[in-house]
Amino acid sequence: MLTTSTTRVLEPGELDAALAVLNRDPVSNAFVAARVQVAGLDPWRLGGEMWGWYTGGRLESLCYAGANLVPICATPEAVRGFAERARRAGRRCSSIVGPAATTAELWSLLEPSWGPAREVRAHQPLMVTTTMPADVSPDPLVRRIRKDELDVIMPACVAMFTEEVGVSPLAGDGGLLYQARVAELVTAGRSFARVENGRVVFKAEIGAATPHACQIQGVWVAPEYRGRGLSETGMAAVLHYALHEVAPVVSLYVNDFNTAARAAYRRVGFQEVGAFMSVLF
Repeated sequence: MLTTSTTRVLEPGELDAALAVLNRDPVSNAFVAARVQVAGLDPWRLGGEMWGWYTGGRLESLCYAGANLVPICATPEAVRGFAERARRAGRRCSSIVGPAATTAELWSLLEPSWGPAREVRAHQPLMVTTTMPADVSPDPLVRRIRKDELDVIMPACVAMFTEEVGVSPLAGDGGLLYQARVAELVTAGRSFARVENGRVVFKAEIGAATPHACQIQGVWVAPEYRGRGLSETGMAAVLHYALHEVAPVVSLYVNDFNTAARAAYRRVGFQEVGAFMSVLF
């Protein structure tokens, strides 16, 4: 029947169809699109399954089900289908994250069986820029972290993650997966920092990158250096790398209660274009 709607795990041969859905919104979907472009749809390489919602045999919506559960271009019908599949599978993710309205609907359907969450961040502004700021000069001391400096950047990464998420990334497996991810970004040349006397005072990463858009993440300033403008000049430096070497559009998302960070990003030229939502377990 042409009206049949269903959800199932995508096959590796459906890569082009999946990328077509992801490319409908290359900024919001940068995180998942970057993984798919590198790993394809094989669950082992992708680090999770890619669920598809089909209507009349045509792929309409996606949901990445790995360490995060991420609805992608999901219609209301697709959200219900993904929620039902997630309920049957049981919670395996550490968070649900995606566009605010879609994620809110997905969480409302999953909360009775998956709740309570450790924390819900219902409104995280998505910010975008395509140009360098006219009145903020890039910090000349912000540079790429070298492969032999993993021990220099790691303490700052752990501090940032713990402060941002509320739990240490070293819990559970001793931090093996987290350290591997940091090492991956360093090796790819997408980890940046200002290092003084062997210690990181500012850092940020280009965490996801596609030819269409990239996403800055992990922005952090050492506590005793805050209030000195390092976040603005440091972000301008990372933005310069991103725009000139990675993609024409640069995005990030930030907690709505972090007014200082939002103001700093606006000064560097980022504008709010939407909102994400995160459910943390």
